[in-house]
Parts: sequence; C-alpha cells; structure tokens
Amino acid sequence: MRYLYFSAVLLFYSCLAVSQKAGIDWPLFRGSSDLAGKTEHILPSSPKLLWSVTTGARTKSSPVVSNGIVYFGNDKGSLIAVSTGGSVKWKYDAGSPVEAAPLVSGNKVIFGTTDGELIALDKASGKIIWKYATENQISGSANVWSVGNSSGIVVGSYDYYLHCVSPESGKLLWKVETDNYVNGTPALLNGRIVFGGCDGILRVVDPVSGKQKDTVNIGIYIASSPSLAGDMAVLGDYEGTLYGVNFASRKIKWRASAPEEGGSILAIPAIAGDNVVIGNEDKSIYCFSFSSGALKWKFRSNGRITGSAVISSSKVLFASTDGYVYILNLADGKKIWSFNTGSSIGSSPALTDRAFYILTDDGRLLAFGN
Repeated sequence: MRYLYFSAVLLFYSCLAVSQKAGIDWPLFRGSSDLAGKTEHILPSSPKLLWSVTTGARTKSSPVVSNGIVYFGNDKGSLIAVSTGGSVKWKYDAGSPVEAAPLVSGNKVIFGTTDGELIALDKASGKIIWKYATENQISGSANVWSVGNSSGIVVGSYDYYLHCVSPESGKLLWKVETDNYVNGTPALLNGRIVFGGCDGILRVVDPVSGKQKDTVNIGIYIASSPSLAGDMAVLGDYEGTLYGVNFASRKIKWRASAPEEGGSILAIPAIAGDNVVIGNEDKSIYCFSFSSGALKWKFRSNGRITGSAVISSSKVLFASTDGYVYILNLADGKKIWSFNTGSSIGSSPALTDRAFYILTDDGRLLAFGN
C-alpha cells in the first residue's frame, strides 16, 4: 500500500529566488527551475524547418538556449555550442556520454557525464572552469538556486546522493543521501528542492542548509522528475501512474492513470492553468486536470513518448519516438501540425521568442520557426 508521510512543516524563504523565468532564452531544462515546461511564447501554426546541424553521434540530451547559442550534449561525450543561425561555435570533449540537458548559469554552462563528473565551462569559449566528481553516473540535468549572496548548483547521481556545489568553485556545499539512484532533475520553487528517484520517495530539501524537510513515499520507482506549481508537485512513476501531491494539505490529492493499459511515465509533466500534459510509453500523450486529475483528452502517436512536452500559450509541443514533432491544440488535443524528422526523438524541445529547437536521437539539432 502506498504510504504518504511528512516529517516536518515546510520551510519557506520569502526572499529565496530559485525559479528562472523563460523569456527570450531557455537557459535550463524545461525552461524554468520549477520544470513546469510552459511559456508565453506563441508557436506558429505551421512552422518551417530553418536549419539542421549534424553532430555525428547519437544523443539523449535536450537543448538549452542562452544569448543566441544552443547548447547540448551527445553520447560521444561532446558538449556542443551552436549559434541560433546554425553554425557550430565550439565543442568540448568530456570523455563520457552527456545524457541530460546542460544548465546555463551566469557565464557558465554546467553539465554532468555518465562518468559522474559535473563540469562547468565558460559558455562563450568552451574553456573549462571547474569539475566536481560524484561517485557514479549523472543522468539528469543540474538546477540552480540563489538567496542573497548565496547560491548553489544541485544535481542527482547514481551514487544515491543529491549534491549541491558552489557555482563559482564547484566545491561541495552539502549532499543528501537517498536509498537508490537519483536519476532525474531536481525541481525548485518557493523555498523547496523537490526530487525523486529509484527508491520511490519524493523528497523535499531546504536549499540553504541542505536539510531534508519532508518525504512522500510513492512506493514505485520514479523514473523522471516532478514539476511544481503553487503548493503542488506533479510526477509520474514507472508503472504509469501520475500523482498530484499537495504540500499544503500534506496529501496525495489525486492519482491518474492512462485509461488503457499504460506504460511507464519517463517524461516530466507540463503544467499551465488547470492543464497537466504528460506523455507515456503507451504511445499517447494525455491532458489531465491539475485540480482533480480528471482526464481531459488524449492524443495517440505511433511511438513511445519519453521526452517532455512544452505548453506554449494555447498549444502543446512535443515529439515521439515515431520521429514526428507535433503541435496540438491545448483545449482539445487536436493535431495542428506535425513534421517527420526521419529519426526517433526522445528529447524535449527548447523554445525562444523566435524559434524552437529539438534533438533527434541520431544527433541532429533541428531549428523551427516562421
């Protein structure tokens, strides 16, 4: 039986700024620190392929965008910087695969490797600034918090720890032990770091002290990351159940499952208003009510959906392992547009005010716009 418990009252810092807003740029995975995957940028109804760049290696990474540069990694171990015009600016050889999206924070681009290294490069030149070593692989993206003159970079590792390091030096500030791999990206909002892992426990950590404040025992392997909005965290488990956890009432407010026999949820929910949009390995993408968990609509593709959708105003943007990029109407899930890339896609898109970018599994970066 799944059991919910909280060990303490949540600690809030009114001055704590842990959420980056997605504006002209998309500087981190999912666009903002809450991982909610939403933006007010307006997607065109019929985007055109502007350009593509071939990297020569397969990739599981997703792109991020900062100051006219798109950053991403690949399975060859390269971190690559490409201009928003489609020209490669620089490459850095990390020595082992880069599976997750990098983080751009200040003058640095920060990413993890399957060798367990967290690496910070100068985002303009690609020159190394610092390295921090965990004891096992890093499969999720890093996130960043700041309060006053203090800040930290947080990242999970297969060494059973969530690590927090100094953005300037890469020195360890604190780490929180778990009972299994931490393979997702920690989410940040309203004085909380919230993350899950293979131990099936959703954990709430104070970012300044690194103290674990609360836990929610989901009971099933959490394959990805939560997204946060207000006092709610929404996340999926490996058996295909989606949870809405209310921190204020200290309860799992609702559970939702695919109406058919579903697959695992490997993606991160996108949240906008009363809409939660999530893909599933059963080849369908679903929209549930944020307030109740009730199903609003579903759209079926021809492949598993492992990447995370983005809600852009009244539209939903996502990709499938069937090789298509899709835009759906948020209100009813009807298809507006699709594009066949010719390769499976497991990554999540990055949006700016002028274009959106997505990586195919065979290592091509595609740019779409008017």
